[in-house]
Amino acid sequence: MQRKKSIVPFLIACAIAVLSGCASLPSSEVMKAETATYHLPKLPEPDKAIVYIVRPSSLGGLIRFNVFVDDQEASSEMGYTRSSQYIYFSLLPGEHKIYSKAENWAEILVSAKAGDIIFIQQEPSMGVIMARNNIFKLEDYQGKYHVKTLTLGTITKTEK
Repeated sequence: MQRKKSIVPFLIACAIAVLSGCASLPSSEVMKAETATYHLPKLPEPDKAIVYIVRPSSLGGLIRFNVFVDDQEASSEMGYTRSSQYIYFSLLPGEHKIYSKAENWAEILVSAKAGDIIFIQQEPSMGVIMARNNIFKLEDYQGKYHVKTLTLGTITKTEK
């Protein structure tokens, strides 16, 4: 009986290590150097901004994080990511609310100007039933680095 009790903490620690991923990001200097000559797959169209949503974490990898603009209606869905993916879409200049749906709704307000390239990261965390999420803006070099190292997710609409 004692043997079973001693293995449980070990199995829990292994599960946490697998779920949280062991990869760490390179320094800001390395990210800047690796993206110095990198060209994004899509640049802003004239009189529009472009938004890249990145999800570099492997936590909750099978769970879709759906992305919506301005409201949470199905007609406003731009696409979704799974682990290690990104999506992009164009926005008209102005104030927009970007929503990310997992077990919860996360949101961020962005002010888009023509020509802007906006990078937003989805960050998963453990939920009750499935993964939860949070979203936040990234510096340009961080966003470019993630787009360069991730794969394209599912884009349902390219502009709002």
